[in-house]
Amino acid sequence: MQETAESVAQLLRDARIEKGWTQGQLATELGTSQSAVARMEQGKQNLSLRMIQRLEIIFGRSIVNVGAPATTKMTHLRVTGGHRLSGVVDVNSSKNAGVALLCASLLNHGTTTLRRLARIEEVNRIVEVLTSIGVECTWLNANDLQIRRPAVLDLESMDVEAARRTRSVIMLLGPLLDEHELYRLPYAGGCDLGTRTVEPHMQALRQFGLSVEAHNGFYAVQAPAADLEDRTFVLTERGDTVTENAIMAAAHREGATVIRNASPNYMVQDLCFYLQGLGVQVEGIGSTTLTIRGKARIDTDIEYAPSEDPIEAMSLITAGIVTDSEVTIRRVPIEFMEIELSVLEQMGFQYRASAEYTARNGHTRLVDITTLPSKLKAAPDKIHPMPFPGLNIDNLPFFAVIASCAEGSTLIHDWVYENRAIYLTELNRLGAKVRLLDPHRIDVEGPTRWRAAEIGCPPALRPAACILLAMLAARGTSELRNIYVIERGYEDLAERLNTLGAEIEYFQD
Repeated sequence: MQETAESVAQLLRDARIEKGWTQGQLATELGTSQSAVARMEQGKQNLSLRMIQRLEIIFGRSIVNVGAPATTKMTHLRVTGGHRLSGVVDVNSSKNAGVALLCASLLNHGTTTLRRLARIEEVNRIVEVLTSIGVECTWLNANDLQIRRPAVLDLESMDVEAARRTRSVIMLLGPLLDEHELYRLPYAGGCDLGTRTVEPHMQALRQFGLSVEAHNGFYAVQAPAADLEDRTFVLTERGDTVTENAIMAAAHREGATVIRNASPNYMVQDLCFYLQGLGVQVEGIGSTTLTIRGKARIDTDIEYAPSEDPIEAMSLITAGIVTDSEVTIRRVPIEFMEIELSVLEQMGFQYRASAEYTARNGHTRLVDITTLPSKLKAAPDKIHPMPFPGLNIDNLPFFAVIASCAEGSTLIHDWVYENRAIYLTELNRLGAKVRLLDPHRIDVEGPTRWRAAEIGCPPALRPAACILLAMLAARGTSELRNIYVIERGYEDLAERLNTLGAEIEYFQD
């Protein structure tokens, strides 16, 4: 073991020196101390699998290779459940807002610095795409990203593999509206949630004259001519990313653009606040009618901190509920959680909430929530999502786990995605009673006597997180295999749950 530790230390030291970094610079990248890096390079610091993976990503090389090549290794989680949790955990910044802001940074010819950006796989993929087309992306520390775009983007050199591993690539159409007269954009990827049509995006962007044809795995894009026209249109679907694409297209049109049936959701608001900081006039933030007066050229140095993630907040609240624990979740964006908390109160959930305070973006209202052990009963009515200010679509799956802990039968209607509800039946392998009524509806009977199991991660982010949370309540040792989809949307979720007393470890075959 000592020889192995010394070999890893030498590899680490060589990789750092080759990159031209000091120990302090590496510590900043890892979000740790310089003394910890020094111990690593002396073979005196225990390195978790997670830390080794971070090092491999930073240096672009294999540090430890046991078994399969690094490019084919899958990461899994081993969960020893049945423990109550306790302690305090902060909600990280929003994944969806962070992705939108990364795309919107292309509008700015000045320097954008995003503070406390969620460092997740979805963000990594977009950063890879931006870097491949000539954007300079520099991590200033663990979670602050500085972005500088070149005068002309090299769209021909786009990293196609990275682009196809994220559905968010479709959101480049708005900021790239007239970047080049002709260019190609790879088809979007991401979660397997059935056919999530891109047609609403196309309908919105046609209002600006953009022409897009799909063929051979690419969108062929023809840019519109610049104009000063005023335009008003209605989105046929009040989608978050559709609204963001339309807003970003409008941001570099000097005429007034009125978007009706716009999403007023959290990530859309963060995008609008950022654009206001760039000098773009945006009226109606938080409503379904937005008026945007853009700028032909934006060249502003700006710092912006996206607000906290209501979906992660719901995930952490669910962890407290399913383990019947008293846990404090700080920095909960309450204005995007009020319906969820109201439904939970109807089910008997008890909690304490602090006084409100303001997020770092200067706008979003936050509170601290402390979950309390509660005797839950089934929801009196079906639980279904609605556009904001309704129950968030991405928070709906967590109610399958919560309903499994409640006395009685709960109907959950996931009308948006045609096959996400199917993945929630995997909770049955942990002892739940989830009955699939049709591709959109499940009936959940509780309470559940959870049991340990080995489960392959479903290819949808939120159902995968639900299985992990249920494993916390299952006595014995469970395994959740191939967790890449979770890492797309959560930063160190397992490690952060461990700070509350969970027993979760990473491993590879």
